[in-house]
Amino acid sequence: MQAGDVRQGHSDASGVSMMDPNHFLMIMLSRFELYQIFSTPDYGKRFSSEVTHKDVVQQNNTLIEEMLYLIIMLVGERFSPGVGQVGATDEIKREIIHQLSIKPMAHSELVKSLPEDENKETGMESVIETVAHFKKPGLTGRGMYELKPECAKEFNLYFYHFSRAEQSKAEEAQRKLKRENKEDTALPPPALPPFCPLFGSLVNILQCDVMLSIMGTILQWAVERHGSAWSESMLQRVLHLIGMALQEEKHHLENAVEGHVQTFTFTQKISKPGDAPNNSPSILAMLETLQNAPSLEVHKDMIRWLLKMFNTIKKIRESSSSSPVAEAEGAIMEEVIENKSSRDKDKAERKRKAEIARLRREKIMAQMSEMQRHFIDENKELFQQTIELDASASAALDNSPLVPDAALTALGPAQTQVPEPRQFVTCILCQEEQEVTVESRAMVLAAFVQRSTVLSKDRSKVIEDPEKYDPLFMHPDLSCGTHTGSCGHAMHAHCWQRYFDSVQAKEQRRQQRLRLHTSYDVENGEFLCPLCECLSNTVIPLLLPPRSILSRRLNFSDQPDLAQWTRTIAQQIKVIQMLRKGDSAADKPSSEDTEDMNIIPIPEGFRPDFYPRNPYSDSIKEMLTTFGTATYKVGLKVHPNEDDPRVPIMCWGTCAYTIQSIERILSEEEKPVFGPLPCRLDDCLRSLTRFAAAHWTVALLPVVQGHFCKLFASLVPSDGSEDLPCILDIDMFHLLVGLVLSFPALQCQDFSGSSLATGDLHIFHLVTLAHIVQILLTSCTEENGMDQENPTGEEELAILSLHKTLHRCTGSALDEAPSGWHLWRSVRAGILPFLKCSALFFHYLNGVPAPPDLQVSGASHFEHLCNYLSLPTNLIRLFQENSDIMNSLIESWCQNSEVKRYLNGERGAISYPRGANKLIDLPEDYSSLINQASNFSCPKSGGDKSRAPTLCLVCGSLLCSQSYCCQAELEGEDVGACTAHTYSCGSGAGIFLRVRECQVLFLAGKTKGCFYSPPYLDDYGETDQGLRRGNPLHLCQERFRKIQKLWQQHSITEEIGHAQEANQTLVGIDWQHL
Repeated sequence: MQAGDVRQGHSDASGVSMMDPNHFLMIMLSRFELYQIFSTPDYGKRFSSEVTHKDVVQQNNTLIEEMLYLIIMLVGERFSPGVGQVGATDEIKREIIHQLSIKPMAHSELVKSLPEDENKETGMESVIETVAHFKKPGLTGRGMYELKPECAKEFNLYFYHFSRAEQSKAEEAQRKLKRENKEDTALPPPALPPFCPLFGSLVNILQCDVMLSIMGTILQWAVERHGSAWSESMLQRVLHLIGMALQEEKHHLENAVEGHVQTFTFTQKISKPGDAPNNSPSILAMLETLQNAPSLEVHKDMIRWLLKMFNTIKKIRESSSSSPVAEAEGAIMEEVIENKSSRDKDKAERKRKAEIARLRREKIMAQMSEMQRHFIDENKELFQQTIELDASASAALDNSPLVPDAALTALGPAQTQVPEPRQFVTCILCQEEQEVTVESRAMVLAAFVQRSTVLSKDRSKVIEDPEKYDPLFMHPDLSCGTHTGSCGHAMHAHCWQRYFDSVQAKEQRRQQRLRLHTSYDVENGEFLCPLCECLSNTVIPLLLPPRSILSRRLNFSDQPDLAQWTRTIAQQIKVIQMLRKGDSAADKPSSEDTEDMNIIPIPEGFRPDFYPRNPYSDSIKEMLTTFGTATYKVGLKVHPNEDDPRVPIMCWGTCAYTIQSIERILSEEEKPVFGPLPCRLDDCLRSLTRFAAAHWTVALLPVVQGHFCKLFASLVPSDGSEDLPCILDIDMFHLLVGLVLSFPALQCQDFSGSSLATGDLHIFHLVTLAHIVQILLTSCTEENGMDQENPTGEEELAILSLHKTLHRCTGSALDEAPSGWHLWRSVRAGILPFLKCSALFFHYLNGVPAPPDLQVSGASHFEHLCNYLSLPTNLIRLFQENSDIMNSLIESWCQNSEVKRYLNGERGAISYPRGANKLIDLPEDYSSLINQASNFSCPKSGGDKSRAPTLCLVCGSLLCSQSYCCQAELEGEDVGACTAHTYSCGSGAGIFLRVRECQVLFLAGKTKGCFYSPPYLDDYGETDQGLRRGNPLHLCQERFRKIQKLWQQHSITEEIGHAQEANQTLVGIDWQHL
């Protein structure tokens, strides 16, 4: 009912108030063509036996319901000034109460649902605080207004602005709320304000003879249960009208003036039975009968409330002659006592039911215990085997270096030996369970590989010619890496292949019919995970720990130290290089080459002609090649070529970069490095590390050996290594991963007794030493007030000694040493991220569980990390213990021309620890962004204002989006400014804020994008996308952090995929033009 309808209702009410109520109701019965029905005593009986008149009965029922609803409106709608004795704000307050009775609402939703005055205003702001609580929004959703509990008593089920659907929702919501509060579910009419004198006679409609006859007739139908001759909705309306009449009489009695005769006597009239010849029972008697009707369970609470109200009024009326106030209070007290006894009964009933439930639970638990005992008795042999297996596993642990109170060690000859548990995986496509073994069919995880600049310290670097680019050495600025993520759902390799083939075939058919985009690009190998529909573009094979398969069981008692091992490796490398040189010059042999071959002694036990057998099944080898090729294709943006020598490098690189990303996120959130990771992340890191460690088995052995030789030469220079990068231009964790994972290709030909574990330990120590030198060369040497004058600790004295050595080797180009405390603090802080990444890497590589100390938040865990990684807590002891080789290595590192240029101030270098990348800082007030955008001119249109200024949240650049003027050519195609910017700033992924629309835009590639909720909210916790409402907007830090987290976790593309699958209209947008 809108404003016009309200005015019409008021004029009708004024007319009705001047008429006799009986006469008015007779007119109404005539208009609704219901007079015959209510004047026929046996209407219910006659129609209940005649099936042919169902449509007629249904029509009559509807007319009766509408007539009763109209009577409720006429008598009950008195919240307009002039009709009822109400204030100016009571009407809007009532509107809000009834809208919030349906459900909690956001500010904008509530404003839309309220009627407006002639000034297009609702007046909500002045009263909302009195009837509702405001609940602030979380990371998603909007701020909500919730109705105050004390206002629920003003709820009217037949509120005149409710549609049928809203009335049904409100009724359900209010009943549910009452059940939660353990109250009865009656929804009685609220106490209404009195009418103004002009309309005062309207209440007599409720007690006139015709109204009582209508009520009695409908109740009689319900008592006699005459099939479809009545409806529950009809009965509910009658009960509501009776409740209204009782509330009205109670109000009249409570506000009675002494000596004034009470004319509203509804309770007396409903107590009288019908006149002869019908002698029908009274309305009160029929209510008492209906209270016990099993078919009217939903109305019992309402009938009980009516009877209680009747008794209250009766007692007030009986006592009004002697002591009105005291007797009324007595009646109220009696009602309170009655309510208390009712509550006690309910409490006893709940206690009885709880006791029954407890006995039932105990019975079920006893049955389960008996079944368990019976199962063990029937399967004694299997149970005994399990006990023996546990005993053997514990024995294996007892025989390993792990002893009580001893530290767990992740690598080296003293590595803690932990038996690998058997791994059974269920395929999500065929539901078959299979154990992961070396010879079995391959099991794979759906994965998504993408280029990333999230960790980048220099986004301006561009690979000019990907076909000729050598990715062997990652620069410390991490300008562009390759990240791998997975949803963690496993499949058989052959099941996945069949699924992907069917997706390709379906896509080809769809393209022929529709010519539309999808949320995934099949031509680029993309597909959706069959279970969770997460965007994927390749699969990672599930493997057992490769080191346990590839390493030979050796006696660790006599292993070479770092100096011996380094010299041996250098000799082996020299032999391999000479053999290669000999092979390449086989067509033209020279006497010099032959002499060199004779001169170089082959180290004892080294067999360069030995090629190991690949232990994996053909299915696993195929999947190793598949994932390796996909990483190479995406990481370098080239065509797939499984024989390219750079494939192994890209596999090692994505392993290192993904671990660095995880470490960065954990550090930012101040979580422990081995805290509880999500299952999908844990499975991804384990599978990725094991894959990278096993990939060399499907690559050409000479190629992997060549990579190892170059990586090793960057730390231990040899002849012909002049073109390698200097120590300042190498990311040490990438170097560590490359060296460790390529080393088996060399070690498999070494039969001298040196183990793979020994090699891992010496490589790790060597890279750690290089990283310490790298930190010292690039650390800030400024003094501060906290520095100690005289170094006293062992670490401080040792670090000063090392700094003096560096000072000497650089020809005094390195600044004078500050205090030892300052240097040691710089080294500890700088090397901690490297140690955390290394701990994660060796944990997943070797399967050694993390120490409990590293699984809890708190301190920096430096000492615990050193123990786990087989390092001394005083890292400088590594230099002292290996001084015979380290002095020469330090000298060779410091003599590099690039190092000298840096020390002379001619070039820069990355310092450690590298700071975490974050999105740009946004202003707290959105109007600041609007002002900034209003001053932005299109850079290509001679100073014209940009129509769609868009802010890159990664670098802060303002772009002229969605316009032809700023289109750029990208890979032979015209694209918008934002799409072009994503390739230079985010390697294809970008986050933008469209300033004039207050809308966040996610882009990935040329065909993927979606809109995301902005981090700016108004005072009511709502976003204003499109700036339609015009409320002041302020930055919500929690939402902005959520967007930042999506970016840091490389989840932008995944978010776009889910959004496009949920909303197909997003797929049709030409995102490349934005």
